[in-house]
Amino acid sequence: MNTRILTVLGLGTVLLPAGLALAAERTVMLAVDNMYCSACPYTVKQSLAKVTGVNEAAVSYEKKTAIVTYDDQKTTVAALTAATTNAGYPSHPIDAAAAAK
Repeated sequence: MNTRILTVLGLGTVLLPAGLALAAERTVMLAVDNMYCSACPYTVKQSLAKVTGVNEAAVSYEKKTAIVTYDDQKTTVAALTAATTNAGYPSHPIDAAAAAK
């Protein structure tokens, strides 16, 4: 019985760090609609900051974008776009090439 418990604990010790290694920090660029004044980025940034797993958000009024760094084990792009949309600023992911235009 004790041997089984020790075996299970040993496997947990080996598998736990492997599971943690799967988490990754990701960055996504979002196109953000409805930003019509220079105060709007503050609201967008605050809405993103409230999402669990967001590490950093940089919002540009001039480019109408938000660059968000997040933990992909704690949140998703869908959650990020939902947060901005709920704040009145619908967004969607864009790639870097499209943002440069």
